[in-house]
Amino acid sequence: MDGTVLVADDDRTIRTVLTQALTRAGCKVHATSSLTTLMRWVGEGKGDVVISDVMMPDGNGLEMLPKIQSDRPGLPVIVISAQNTIMTAIKAEEAEAYDYLPKPFDLPELMKRTAKALAAKRVAPAAAKAEAHERPEELPLIGRSEVMQALYRLIARVMNTDLPLLITGESGTGKSLIAQAIHDFSDRRTLPFVHADAAALIELEGPSRLLAQVKGGTLVIDELADLPEEAQARLVRMMDVPGDHAPRFIASSQKDLAAAMEGGGLRQDLYYRICGSELHVPALRERVEDIPLLAEHFLIRAENEGAPHRELSESAREVLRRFAWPGNVRQLENTVRRLALTARSEEITQADAEAVLGPQTGPQPAVAGLANEKLSEAVGRHLQRYFDLHGDMLPPPGLYMRLLREVETPLIEIALTATGGNQAKCAELLGINRNTLRKKITDLDIEVTRRRKLM
Repeated sequence: MDGTVLVADDDRTIRTVLTQALTRAGCKVHATSSLTTLMRWVGEGKGDVVISDVMMPDGNGLEMLPKIQSDRPGLPVIVISAQNTIMTAIKAEEAEAYDYLPKPFDLPELMKRTAKALAAKRVAPAAAKAEAHERPEELPLIGRSEVMQALYRLIARVMNTDLPLLITGESGTGKSLIAQAIHDFSDRRTLPFVHADAAALIELEGPSRLLAQVKGGTLVIDELADLPEEAQARLVRMMDVPGDHAPRFIASSQKDLAAAMEGGGLRQDLYYRICGSELHVPALRERVEDIPLLAEHFLIRAENEGAPHRELSESAREVLRRFAWPGNVRQLENTVRRLALTARSEEITQADAEAVLGPQTGPQPAVAGLANEKLSEAVGRHLQRYFDLHGDMLPPPGLYMRLLREVETPLIEIALTATGGNQAKCAELLGINRNTLRKKITDLDIEVTRRRKLM
């Protein structure tokens, strides 16, 4: 690589690692923990690429992007952030960041993207967009798991396209929430958001009334495969001749639409029209690591609505993590609300959680049905779903090392728990050197505490 990279991050370790890696690759590097310094460098004409964190001691890196684009049109900015929410992905996309990587990032992947940014001959961005209308600062889409990060990036990409969208996933995963979020944060947010049911589509004047009502906004069709044949035919005609103010069509389904089409339950022409881009919302059992984060979010929401202040004990978290959640996020929210009201003390205990969900001993529903499945088969299922989430695109490069970290972190955490936090026993259990274990604990930022072995 050849060029000068400006690095802004308040974490000294990250600055050091990036400076060393970029320097070895042939770049000149200026690193700082201050956005003020970064903006001074940009204003002075320094740098061919910027790598910036979002939350800095003296400001927000995303809020600096318009100023950078104004002062240095075409200067690529790669955003890195530990705030791995959909809002970060959306704001980075809207602010025309060159790229966005959630922390912890894969260093080889960041190096590849930096090289690509240095080589790119970017044209100056178009004139600034009209001032955005007011909108909420956060979206109630919670999750830091890899599958949710992939979903966030897809949502950000398709947010302001005119492509029809198909949102798939099991009941309770949040399909309606995502449809609403796409509308609320898109360029159509000031226009109507309308749900179309079978009755409105079947009526003779129903389609024309719906189009008049939606006025170029967003038209949502829930459970597409459940529509009768006549409603499906009218929907096809609506999409073919939408009129002067064409709406954004978003459909949802918890059924396998390809199978429904092959079985005659869904029109082929409707399927291919509505599936401009597919967003699959993972089941809660496919992102177990997000369960504690979601539970904390629902506890805070319950408290804001009048419930007593509650906190989850680690044993209660484990009960929630091990449950199957057939009702997905909706069931988790209802359960947490019950716990907020029925827990006997401020801290929700294992007994409190089991009183609501039942004792969690032995094989859990989430894995009981897969008792005969090999580990390689289970991993294969999750990998295939990860690839499917990217649609026609390939996942970002560096997949091998990311997957190793995804497996290595929970393996070490579980082994530490099983050995009561004894690192010597844990290293012996894993079959690695104790110094190697210590280095991995540090590199992977694994919290180590002395704890009782879970029975």
